[in-house]
Amino acid sequence: MIHCKDCEYFHRDEKTGRITLSCEPFSTIKEEACLEKMQLLRLDALLQLYQRMIQFNERLAPVQDKMIKYMEREMDDINESEKWKVDDDEDDPENDSNPFPY
Repeated sequence: MIHCKDCEYFHRDEKTGRITLSCEPFSTIKEEACLEKMQLLRLDALLQLYQRMIQFNERLAPVQDKMIKYMEREMDDINESEKWKVDDDEDDPENDSNPFPY
């Protein structure tokens, strides 16, 4: 079995220590274990991306809360300012003092 560090498609970044495999899964795979290792590296990259996305969303959460509260206040103000257009007596069945019943 060939170890990844001995393979020609193995690269390690000297600054960060990140490992990259430049092998093509459909043509240059040397062993079956290479596919499993590539899948693990891809999953690790996806996990890192997901964690960065969560951190970004955590930073945006306070701003989103402020925006939602502002929008709710604006909508309440609009509803309050348009209350005069709706006659509350129309929906009240007790106040049936219509002089013209028919």
